[in-house]
Amino acid sequence: MTSHHLVLCYDVVDDRARRRLHRALKGFLRPVQKSVFEGPLPGRRLPALEFAVRRHMNPEEDTVRIYRLCVACRAQTALLGLSPRVEGPPLCRVI
Repeated sequence: MTSHHLVLCYDVVDDRARRRLHRALKGFLRPVQKSVFEGPLPGRRLPALEFAVRRHMNPEEDTVRIYRLCVACRAQTALLGLSPRVEGPPLCRVI
């Protein structure tokens, strides 16, 4: 099974939709800032995540970005201040 390490950030205009999206995202990833979530996610759950995002956003007003981080990118991520490192399973193995 493929697992992804994701960073999801959003800019949702409507307060009510933003709160609903935030609550929904907590079921998939860990909040690391007010509008940024991060963490490992099994590939089979990615469609459900995207469905939840689409359900709570207005595509004509809002923006949601989902970034997939590879192992090398995660290792090079700089964390400053109180930023917690979000661990997850390795995304790939070299044999």
